[in-house]
Amino acid sequence: MDGSLAIEENRQALKRIVAMLVEMAGLADDPHPEVPAEGGPRRAIPRILWRAILALLRPAESAARRLIIATSQGLVVAPPRPCRAEPAPPSMEPLLRRFGIAVTGARGGVSAVAGRAKADGGAAEPCAQSRMPAFPLFDPPRRLSLYGSRPHFVPAHAAPRILVPGLSEPAPLPRPPSIDDGVGTGGITRRLAALGQALDDLPGQARRFARRHARLRAEAARAPSSPRRVSALRRGRPPGGRLARYDPNAAHPPKIREVDEILAHAHSMALYVLENPDTS
Repeated sequence: MDGSLAIEENRQALKRIVAMLVEMAGLADDPHPEVPAEGGPRRAIPRILWRAILALLRPAESAARRLIIATSQGLVVAPPRPCRAEPAPPSMEPLLRRFGIAVTGARGGVSAVAGRAKADGGAAEPCAQSRMPAFPLFDPPRRLSLYGSRPHFVPAHAAPRILVPGLSEPAPLPRPPSIDDGVGTGGITRRLAALGQALDDLPGQARRFARRHARLRAEAARAPSSPRRVSALRRGRPPGGRLARYDPNAAHPPKIREVDEILAHAHSMALYVLENPDTS
């Protein structure tokens, strides 16, 4: 199958999965949900439904990330220019705050952006903060347990209580979490919005990945001894996936879902692109 055709088929399949997740989360009124405004009403879903959505959302994000990498094959980007740190102007703000003096404005009342804009002959415009989160192009790092499988935190319902006999009474602890507890949908909404936007603009996300990958390789070439992450994919099985490799003719057990097959196929295409870069 042609690479571009396979990418498009997997993209359409992921869009159907995203639409299903939007319906499960109760966000079907808007197929491209935006991040709720700060202070606005918070929506909640049962914890068992929240876990079911995450079980499909994680592999869908991993598959979309690999489709972006596969789409970036053959893209040529300009070599990244090294960033030059500009010296910061001296400021009295740290000294004033040290003595408890409140600082209400910038020195001179004009910010650096406004100063540059006036020097260019134009009016300074405030930077608009985008509410749409950017889709992560790199796999999340693997969590390593250095002290065994025992967690390094204590849940709230099992926290120790310190008291003085005869002087204080033990404070009541919250009950353990239940599958019927409500969980806010803010995080899922942001992730679904970023995933839907990435699937609607794979070429743009591919250019974004190519620029970032070229910048990381240039930094690694300048300082080879400095530890840094260059590969966008982590070793081993993709995050959220249940298939070790892609085989379209193999019979899968019932626990293998459609998103697992999409992720395995996208993973094989992404590995091919990363291992065989187009140097023409």
